[in-house]
Amino acid sequence: MKKVGFLAALLAFLYGASNGASATVYPVYSGYQGTNAMGQLVALPTTTAGTVTQTVNQNAANPTRITGTLPQVGSNLTNAGRQYYQPSDFDRLADSGLYVGLSAGYSVNVSGSILSDYMNEDKGEFVPGAFQEANFDTDTVIPLQLSVGASINNDFRVDFSYLRYSGIAYPSMVKSADGVGGYVDATVDGGAITSNVTMLNIYYNIDAYTGYLAGGMLRPYIGVGAGISLNTISDYVVYDDTFYSEMDPSVAGPGILTGISDVYAYHNGGTSEQLAFMFEGGLTTEMDGGIKIDFFVRYTNLGQVRTSGSIILSQTEWIGNGAGQEYPSDYDTVYHYTNWYESGRLSTIDLGARLRLQF
Repeated sequence: MKKVGFLAALLAFLYGASNGASATVYPVYSGYQGTNAMGQLVALPTTTAGTVTQTVNQNAANPTRITGTLPQVGSNLTNAGRQYYQPSDFDRLADSGLYVGLSAGYSVNVSGSILSDYMNEDKGEFVPGAFQEANFDTDTVIPLQLSVGASINNDFRVDFSYLRYSGIAYPSMVKSADGVGGYVDATVDGGAITSNVTMLNIYYNIDAYTGYLAGGMLRPYIGVGAGISLNTISDYVVYDDTFYSEMDPSVAGPGILTGISDVYAYHNGGTSEQLAFMFEGGLTTEMDGGIKIDFFVRYTNLGQVRTSGSIILSQTEWIGNGAGQEYPSDYDTVYHYTNWYESGRLSTIDLGARLRLQF
């Protein structure tokens, strides 16, 4: 009997301890929500006098949603107090990897003029040329450029380019010296100018300061470049049809020079190697297929255009007959001058577009 009473007392003690543990209240964080086996959000269980109560969040199956188009990259618009970006738009205009580019432009301004460097030489006035600065003559100038380059990072890219200008020429009319302090008109035939330029260029995307433009469709940039230009001017002829009187025929003896007319100066063209540089600003966008387009305005300084310095002069001489008359000689007199140059600096402002295929 004693053994039975002892076991009954022990069981009663253990049962009371179990109920006491169940009734114990533990502190919990009321804001926490978990997930039950059905995937529903639930609050932590609470206890009331030993009974467990489970609370289910009835709104979990229908959460509040924000709908509508997200703002474009760089937009100041916010939704629910948060700024949104679209990675696809940002990456679309990013520069990465190698690329090749081909550009065509139109020179809206060609600056530069030609001048006779020999104007102060002894008897230089006898050789027709530009003794007053004469602006280069231009037809339609369409510079073409081929580029090969790569991006350094998303902000910088570097390329090596070949650029060609043509459609520029020596002016068709110049003011030549008349030998007595004035000027006469002289016509010019020939003198086409071409420039072949190789440059190393670096470009920097400035959207970190300006943001993308046109709703994220355009990315602004600036660029600089330096290199070597080979400027070539072709042969040309300057013709002066003025009659220069040397002596009154009425007092000139037979065989005496009385005048000069029909002066032709044959200038040999030349090629000069010059330092060239450029500044460029533009906007980048993209077409389907990963082809980027740069719309740009560019200033290019091509350096000096210069002849070879060789001039062959031909003129008709008039001779007195001793009876107060004069007549043209049976031959033209020819002179050869060396190291007598004509030169001028050349620069352009271009508008154009460049297609870049990025790999």
